[in-house]
Amino acid sequence: MMMKNSTTKTNTLVIRTPEGVSFPLHLAGPTTRSVAWFVDFACILLLQNIITYSLIFLKLLSPAISQAIALILYFALNIAYGIILEWFWDGKTLGKKLSGLRVVDAEGLKLTFPQVVMRNLMRFIDIFPMFFLTGGITCVLTRKYQRLGDLAAQTVVVRTVKAGRPDIATLISDKYNSFKDHPHIAARLRNDVPAEIAALVLKALIRRKTLEIGARTEIYESLVGLLKTFAKFPQEATDGLSDERFLKNTVEILYGGRTA
Repeated sequence: MMMKNSTTKTNTLVIRTPEGVSFPLHLAGPTTRSVAWFVDFACILLLQNIITYSLIFLKLLSPAISQAIALILYFALNIAYGIILEWFWDGKTLGKKLSGLRVVDAEGLKLTFPQVVMRNLMRFIDIFPMFFLTGGITCVLTRKYQRLGDLAAQTVVVRTVKAGRPDIATLISDKYNSFKDHPHIAARLRNDVPAEIAALVLKALIRRKTLEIGARTEIYESLVGLLKTFAKFPQEATDGLSDERFLKNTVEILYGGRTA
């Protein structure tokens, strides 16, 4: 499914799904990307030195062959380093990992292998004339801080931002929880609702403002229906409750007002 996106002055790429769910991606600027690149460059130099020392005996036998093999391995290493790490490490290299960055699809879709290959093959153009000058200039001038490799592969580099720990007490407000009048409901919810479902309910409430009204209504209704399969809710406990209030009561029971 296609997703729409837009950028704001806060260097954030907002992805909007067809279901009306919006989520932000914090774009990495040239400075942070440069730090990650220097770390990766140091790693590649180290690996190149290892290759050089491993060919020292071949160099004594045939300098020409040794040099040819070394050049091929250096070229392969520069390409393979980014491709292998970004593909198997969720869009991260060692430099990106240490800098809190990762590569993602520019439309919020799953990063594909051809995208990883393309952006790393274009690295040899971005690096000219020296020290990623072409890529750096492109990164500064483009709206999403993309170098040529990113533009060709339709990718962006984003910062990994750790979410704060939500205050459950603030989330559920101070309204009376009708579920507390029925101890069996609390017992059933605490004993039978899997941790994954509990976390899903909490996340749906936290992201309330990022959901369009239609999508939020549908999601909350589905979650309420799911929770009702774990416990029998008397009519007097649910009379007059909206789906959102139902979920808030459930979160209060499951998390007990703690910070989760």
